[in-house]
Amino acid sequence: MLSEGKVRIAFYWMASCGGCEEAQVDAVSDEPSLINILDIVFWPVAVDFKKEDVEKLPDKSVDVALINGGVRLSEHIEMAKLLRRKSKIVIAYGACSSWGGIPGLANLYSREEVLSRIYSEVPTVYEKDKKPTVKYITEEGIELELPEVLPILLPLNAVIEVDYYIPGCPPTPETTLNALKILLSGKLPPKGSVLGASQRALCDECPLNVTKPEKILIKNLSRIYNTRVDPGKCLLIQGIPCLGPSTRGGCTALCPRVAMPCIGCYGPLETHTDYGGKVISFLASIIDSKDEREIARIIEEGVPDPAGLAYKFTLPASRLRLNLMKWGGRGA
Repeated sequence: MLSEGKVRIAFYWMASCGGCEEAQVDAVSDEPSLINILDIVFWPVAVDFKKEDVEKLPDKSVDVALINGGVRLSEHIEMAKLLRRKSKIVIAYGACSSWGGIPGLANLYSREEVLSRIYSEVPTVYEKDKKPTVKYITEEGIELELPEVLPILLPLNAVIEVDYYIPGCPPTPETTLNALKILLSGKLPPKGSVLGASQRALCDECPLNVTKPEKILIKNLSRIYNTRVDPGKCLLIQGIPCLGPSTRGGCTALCPRVAMPCIGCYGPLETHTDYGGKVISFLASIIDSKDEREIARIIEEGVPDPAGLAYKFTLPASRLRLNLMKWGGRGA
């Protein structure tokens, strides 16, 4: 049950790019009257709140906590558990919090490989091999303790119970507003539900869908940068890997509307067991060939990074996570 009067709301940002914060501001900008009914009790990216401010709050005194970003640092686990204790409702906001997001592709590599790449190998590194440590002594002799980098990135529900999910990278203002209106209505759906988005595939809201035949069969897969795209035709029939058939709708098909393929940021539908597996299965079903060499050529030319295409936003939450647990996991 939400508080009477103003709704007490908290925001927190973990391993993500900051786009979700902008989406939240955009949503309120589209409907500024929301400010009158929200009481922001924690939003460190915008206001000078400290961890101590949250610790002083009574348990369950926060109505809604919107947490975006994946769990990559020990600090993230600590703050997620703290906000869970203080909040009635916790929402995984955006693709990174829901399934790991693009930062979750780092799970394809060990922590050591990731740190080596960042701090030793890229051309912009100034001091080679100076990697972060948990303990650091300043020149003045002051000992500082820094958060530990976890072995792998985890979705939010791997460390705390999540009540609802708002998809997108980032969620559109419309999706955010739809979700907030559901929360404010008091008529809450079952726990675990996705808020603000569609229950159908993206193709259902794509204006190019009218040009898609009942059965798609293609001889080649093409990358968008080297293809002359007809903006009035379904991208799939032009051989461009568009993930609309496998992706939840709700964004109004913003990318296909400007002749860019859907990349899957609204994640899986309720019926999907594994989003990446669904993508791979669908692409395999539209390749018009039974010759293994030809199929290999089509995939190599059109999908040089299969994991990056199929699991761009969902790798840490995928079935493959069972194999990734050797680098860490819930108990990390």
